Amino acid sequence: MATGLEKIETLGNLFDWRVRQTPENEAYRHFNQETGHWRSHSWEQIGERIRSWSSALAALRLPFGARIAVLLPNGVDAVCMDQASLALGLVPVPMHALDNPASIAYIIKDCDAAMLVVSTRAQWEGIAAIGEAMPLLKLVLVTEDGNFTACHSPLHPQGLVIALPAWLAGGSLLNNAFRPIVSADDLAAIVYTSGTTGKPKGVMLTHGNVLSNIRAMMATVTVSASDVFLSFLPLSHTFERTVGYYLPMAAGSCVAYTRSIAQIPDDLKIIRPTVLVSVPRIYERSHVKLLETLSASSRMTQRLFTLTQTIGWRRFCRRQHLPTVGQPPRWLDALLFSVLRPLVGNKVLAQFGGRLRIAVCGGAPLSQAVAECFLGLGLPLVQGYGMTETSPVVACNTPTDNWPATVGRPLAGVAVRIGENQELQVRGSSVMIGYWKRPEESAKAMTEDGWLHTGDQAAMEGGRIRIIGRIKEIIVTSTGEKVSPADLELSITADPLFEQAFVIGDNRPFIAAFVVLNQAGLAELSRQLQLDANQSAAINSPSLQDAVLRKVQQASMHFPAYAVPRIVRIATEPWTLQNGLMTPTLKLKRNALLAHFHTDIENLYGQRTSAQVMEDAVESIVS
Repeated sequence: MATGLEKIETLGNLFDWRVRQTPENEAYRHFNQETGHWRSHSWEQIGERIRSWSSALAALRLPFGARIAVLLPNGVDAVCMDQASLALGLVPVPMHALDNPASIAYIIKDCDAAMLVVSTRAQWEGIAAIGEAMPLLKLVLVTEDGNFTACHSPLHPQGLVIALPAWLAGGSLLNNAFRPIVSADDLAAIVYTSGTTGKPKGVMLTHGNVLSNIRAMMATVTVSASDVFLSFLPLSHTFERTVGYYLPMAAGSCVAYTRSIAQIPDDLKIIRPTVLVSVPRIYERSHVKLLETLSASSRMTQRLFTLTQTIGWRRFCRRQHLPTVGQPPRWLDALLFSVLRPLVGNKVLAQFGGRLRIAVCGGAPLSQAVAECFLGLGLPLVQGYGMTETSPVVACNTPTDNWPATVGRPLAGVAVRIGENQELQVRGSSVMIGYWKRPEESAKAMTEDGWLHTGDQAAMEGGRIRIIGRIKEIIVTSTGEKVSPADLELSITADPLFEQAFVIGDNRPFIAAFVVLNQAGLAELSRQLQLDANQSAAINSPSLQDAVLRKVQQASMHFPAYAVPRIVRIATEPWTLQNGLMTPTLKLKRNALLAHFHTDIENLYGQRTSAQVMEDAVESIVS
């Protein structure tokens, strides 16, 4: 651990310490759209910029602990607002930059935000148009729309809308002597997570929570000032916030912000990161593309690839002391791999920039096939486990202690146990202090003796944690987002057109829905669309399916963007007790429905083109 880091109590102090330690080192890199070139910022330069933001923020004289809602894409502006807020004892509330306006409006109201930061005026106008009362919101700061006269929004007359240049000009130099005293026990963020309810919950994390997690990670994984991170997961995710933002700050590493999710493949080759923090979907999409390329290659190329992966995986298992199939002599594997890796493995690794020291995967389970492929080819891929409520990392594998069928060993200072119903339970200084304004749910999140319920079933194997499955019926998409199917289905069936609804998406890139339509509603909709009155003909009509999808999306508009279904299939027959798809209490038999619609499910996800699936994954990640 870096000397002095153990004495730091707040995230604001962490940044100040980093500037003093390595003022001239590269801190951040981003692409300048105006010049068409990448631009670098040293720690000292970022420090000066943050002081300017802090001065403008201090001029507002907000009370200690006031909430600052931040709706910005990853980048230097997001860092500046976060650090300026933390230095003044204010509480950042990071939000998904591409979330729907209704969800954003709810969060602004729920956290009692005093200030909102957005990229464009159009974003704010869409939020204000929802009509949600936001009585404590006094200022809306717009960062990318250039200069305009500060004004009051007709839809929110008590709040002032101002452009970034004008706001910064209104600040005065901040005298450090007047900075408030911030302690480790003060809030460092309220991070909203959907959890197991339809409405998002604000997880309260303190400076001490996050710093505890950072110290534990630095004691487990080597990260240094020479490392370069490529950042693309949104800073509203605690995974990226801690591992991709505060951790490199503690280590003095450089963070490069990707131009866009769609440009990640190109940016990987340009930036050539040494550390990559991602969710499974990015690795999965790379794996799919790799297999597509192989399928169009010669039989010899396919055989060489299979041989390289097989030998590489066998060598990996030997190094990690894991069981493997087949045991040719070590010298033979080493000899063959030394020839095959330059021919096959290095070409794949080059797609990730060619110099990754560690590729972190978290947020959702990674398939064994993907893990074996990339680990066999030499990608230093490690999985971890965590949740927003634990700041977030609970356990992780490391390059030298890596069992991909598990999520690794608990971090130092993080205690775990297996409780009732095989539930993994966690205790430690990185565990949240509760949910914002929800004391009852905060109490329910903990056991009577002070352990956090994770909702995941697990087993301990050789000191490592193996996740078995979720206790409750919560969908976890392949990008790590959690969706409560029951709440979503209830909202859909609130529309009289729908008799029944069944949503899916576990370990998939997006949410889809199967619905049973009300017969009268179907007839009326068919008439409006001038379709054949015959039911089967109408159901197969693209225009009807599009209309039904719009209805479903309208019914679920108040959910976060990642929870809104993107494909709908209309069932021809209702689900009943008689056909085995409902329980005696008229609840959906989910496993039975999954089996019943197995072919349809595979088809509806499989029919998407590679580009469409990547787009779905991108939208899920950034929302």
